Amino acid sequence: MNGSLHNKQAGWSGRFNEPVSELVQRYTASVTFDKRLAAFDISASLAHADMLHGVGLISKTDLQDIESGLATISEEIAQDKFDWSIALEDVHLNIEKRLIDLVGDAGKRLHTARSRNDQVATDIRLWLRSSIDEIRLGLSESSDLGDE
Repeated sequence: MNGSLHNKQAGWSGRFNEPVSELVQRYTASVTFDKRLAAFDISASLAHADMLHGVGLISKTDLQDIESGLATISEEIAQDKFDWSIALEDVHLNIEKRLIDLVGDAGKRLHTARSRNDQVATDIRLWLRSSIDEIRLGLSESSDLGDE
């Protein structure tokens, strides 16, 4: 990204003379429904950070900062204390901004060698895998009930 997430509107509306209206933000934002991907986004980000450290692209300190920041974010989400913003459009940018707020430059380095498309595809795949496992468990349990 070019610049700070604190000024997200400028990136989208850089081609226009006026800021993005709240109506357009609400229309284009997916955070109200994709925030259910948060746990998977955090999990994938932790794995990605570990890989970045493993290949020498981020320091041990950066890795620890990222892990600590993502743990804080996970707790905030679990306690319903996370401040979701439609101005940041989706679950990914919301988490990224909060991580950068918490750990600074280490949070910015997390997305090295990781495209937004990869992030979205990975999160959806992890969510789908989890959903399939829940359905299989439910089917297995209901099948067991029929045997009694």
